[in-house]
Amino acid sequence: MPEVVFPLDNTKKFTEQRIVGHNRWHPDIPAQVQVKPGDAFRVECREWFDGAIHNDDSAEDVLNAPLPSVHVLSGPLEVQGAQPGDLLMVDILDVGPVPQEDSGPLAGQGWGYTGIFAKENGGGFLTDQFPDAYKVIWDFRGGVATSRHIPGVSFTGIVHPGLMGTAPSADLLAKWNAREQELIDTDPDRVPPLALPPLPDSAVLGSLSGDEFDRVAREAARTAPPRENGGNQDIKNFTKGTRVFYPVFVDGAKLSMGDLHFSQGDGEITFCGAIEMGGFMDLGVDLIKGGMETYGVSENAIFMPGNTPPQYSEWLAFSGTSVTLDGKQHYLDAQLSYQRACLHAIDYLTKFGYTPEQAYMILGAAPIEGRLSGVVDIPNSCSTVYIPTAIFDFDVRPGKGGPHQIDPGPGVPKASF
Repeated sequence: MPEVVFPLDNTKKFTEQRIVGHNRWHPDIPAQVQVKPGDAFRVECREWFDGAIHNDDSAEDVLNAPLPSVHVLSGPLEVQGAQPGDLLMVDILDVGPVPQEDSGPLAGQGWGYTGIFAKENGGGFLTDQFPDAYKVIWDFRGGVATSRHIPGVSFTGIVHPGLMGTAPSADLLAKWNAREQELIDTDPDRVPPLALPPLPDSAVLGSLSGDEFDRVAREAARTAPPRENGGNQDIKNFTKGTRVFYPVFVDGAKLSMGDLHFSQGDGEITFCGAIEMGGFMDLGVDLIKGGMETYGVSENAIFMPGNTPPQYSEWLAFSGTSVTLDGKQHYLDAQLSYQRACLHAIDYLTKFGYTPEQAYMILGAAPIEGRLSGVVDIPNSCSTVYIPTAIFDFDVRPGKGGPHQIDPGPGVPKASF
């Protein structure tokens, strides 16, 4: 096992650890650990809500999820010799749930969860159709996820970090804040909001304290969206064996990571759509000096995905176009066409006995494939959703005998404001 450079004690809160991480992006958050090019090391990561979500049959915790506190990230890690303009090469050597702890109160200790946030507290990809809060608990055994809340489904996890990235420069941070505030100002009362501005409430900033803490808390960017530094990209193919090339914007790069997922469908469409968990990452790092200019990577990481099982070979695919449910035509709107494809898949799965919420959770947590299938034929874009048929313990394909009927059980726990 590589040296653990960022340890976590699972009996303590994130802010009570020997090394305290952070939940905001800012160039002045001090690096907590130093590593060298060529090093291999282990980083332990806490589930993104730091234990606020419980292994039970209530969705009240998701309804009242403390969004200002996320994501709790391990880092920053300073990479010796990294300078602005370099590319930081990160190899994901291994990633998984909490080792040797297959039961316990924290997600990652033998279990994880998928949630749908209430529209008034975050929302989701299909928030108008699913405005309330829901939660599904998944149990892990032998690398396979099953759920008491969704019968008839099991799949091997494609474990990956939802969030990893380097620190922004002061100029890049200012650019983020300005453009996102400009977007918010177009509809400041929208629910859910158009963007999340800096918020001192619940900020965790490593070892900062006093006036410097207050200044950084006022300026620091929230970690919810992906940006030029990587961040919360939620790419399910960031699996073991992946190599990522991150742009470096500050001295030392200041790499951070967290938000581990046991599995996820493309798009993480319920917002809390992956199977969320804590765990560990084994990483290797190196530098390509001047790599941003050499390879034209001025922003946003490029990556080589790992070749990690499962490799599904049979799929059932659904398509959608950029027309709203009430028949309004949009011009080449790929997000809308993906929403419609997902809704078509949900409608289909309900014919087998699943509730709409169970079907939606399957799309968020299982390793579905989402694709842009046509983005040039005006006025309709076409997006597609591919569901691996092997995740069901019955034949989910259309047939002359009609759909197999499952017992949906008690269904998905729900909570409403």
